[in-house]
Amino acid sequence: MMKLISIIIIVLFSNLANAQKHKIDSLSELKYSELKNKFYDYYDHIKIPQSEHIAKYYLQKAKKEKNSIEIAEGYNLMHFNKDFSTAIKYTDSLTIITKNIKGNLYPARTYLIKGNLYYKNDNLKLALDNYILGLKYAKEQNDEKQTAYANMNIAYINSYIGKNAEAAKIFRYYVYNRNNITDDYQHNQMRIALISCYIYMNKLDSANILIKEGQEYAFTNKNKYNSNLYSYLSGVYDLKLKKYNTAITKLSNVYRYFTNSDENSNINYVLYYLGKSYDGLKNKEKAVENFIKLDSNIQKTDITFPELREVYTYIIDYYKEKNNKEKQLYYIDRFLKVDKKLDEQFEYLATELPKKYDTPNLLQEKEDIIQDLKNRKLVLYTSIGILSVVLLLIVYLYFKAKKTAKEHRKIAQELIQSIEKRNFESTDRKKEVPELPIQEQAEMENKTIKTVPEDVTAFILKELEAFESKQLFLKNGITLANLAKKIKTNTAYLSETVNNHKEKNFNSYLNDLRIDYVLERLVKDKKFRSYKLPAIAEEIGYNNVQAFAVAFKKKTGTTPSIYIKEIENSMIT
Repeated sequence: MMKLISIIIIVLFSNLANAQKHKIDSLSELKYSELKNKFYDYYDHIKIPQSEHIAKYYLQKAKKEKNSIEIAEGYNLMHFNKDFSTAIKYTDSLTIITKNIKGNLYPARTYLIKGNLYYKNDNLKLALDNYILGLKYAKEQNDEKQTAYANMNIAYINSYIGKNAEAAKIFRYYVYNRNNITDDYQHNQMRIALISCYIYMNKLDSANILIKEGQEYAFTNKNKYNSNLYSYLSGVYDLKLKKYNTAITKLSNVYRYFTNSDENSNINYVLYYLGKSYDGLKNKEKAVENFIKLDSNIQKTDITFPELREVYTYIIDYYKEKNNKEKQLYYIDRFLKVDKKLDEQFEYLATELPKKYDTPNLLQEKEDIIQDLKNRKLVLYTSIGILSVVLLLIVYLYFKAKKTAKEHRKIAQELIQSIEKRNFESTDRKKEVPELPIQEQAEMENKTIKTVPEDVTAFILKELEAFESKQLFLKNGITLANLAKKIKTNTAYLSETVNNHKEKNFNSYLNDLRIDYVLERLVKDKKFRSYKLPAIAEEIGYNNVQAFAVAFKKKTGTTPSIYIKEIENSMIT
């Protein structure tokens, strides 16, 4: 079979060589704009040899004619199908050739091209830096198109770090307000990006409308690549609707197509959602199979995305259930490597995006408003008033946040002191509960409708005592029903006993036990304090860090992170 494939390839390239002279002759009749359109048509349809041939001819023609602008465009076209190191050399040549070119196209365009190259190769730090520089020069040169392109590209980064609402505003604007800024290819990219944002934001009806519109566009243009992209988005849409089998069928077909076309970044996302779909069907083996393929592809390409964190924790949990220590250790190591890269990128982007993009945009908007309203006194005063109110609101929220943080720290300090005092006095002594006067006890008993026999109550209380002393409340997945089953009683008896004797409902009882435990352990156990919050949450029985944080705040009045920080501060002092 491999020999047959090799023969076919040789024949194809022989035919290509024989046809070369004819192609060059036909290309010589085309203008630069026509050559460029032809290049992007081939590139968009994944016809790599043809697009490379056009790019090479374009550059030769420009050099022969000593046309600096078109030489620069030739370098741009040449970089598209090259590996990263070669592509970056072409962009460096682009920088050199455009250094002395007058006009409003460069250097903004060079920075945007470099930004796209870094983005494609998962270096979002340098991608953002180049986009910001591109935006800066585009604005200085009043270039509306390139300003728009910079904003679109930065919107992709916003979407990547989870700020989908902000990104969707940009994408939606250019989908519905093209204004001669986006061509058909770019307009299609904006639609795809907007669909992704809508899916993440659970605006599924809006996403579905655009998916159907995109599928019609791909069908009309006979574009298999776009057709598969919309099939992929349709599969993710079905997954969100829990139509797992339909999602698997669509995503499997797309996976085969992208595998054959060597679209690695697309393959990664397809494998991720295939795994999620199989997980939806409770088919862990198939889910893990796809996640392992995804990890293998990540190692080849080093292209990461935030959802990989849950991929690795899923694989680790799977092998933990199988008691396969070697696989556990291997994927823990893989998780740590990927997590480190994601943390570095996220920390940089989360810091630099507001500083370099959001704040300058706000300041620019402010300047535009002031300039625009100079001759409209009434509107100007209104705007200043609004800005003043906003500023006062920001100041108020700032000081309120500081006050809240101070209160949280004080609560945390008091908690730490009370725990340290209790441990110092007696590590084993339980807090005595003052008995109510006989008359008050009688009144309480009269108010409580007792349906649980006394011997059953005594039995349940004894079991609850064991449940607390053995710290069984730390196990994940405890519910009223499964605890009742375990201690051989029914849920009604257990619920009433907890309500009457613990004076709280079962969920509050369970959360209080866990939070009391974690409060003390964090003070005593330095290693435990070093865990990330998701790991601490899992250790004490919570499914996710959000549930843990809510329970902690409700019980203590402060947050886990502030509590841990105050413990560390108290240790230093």
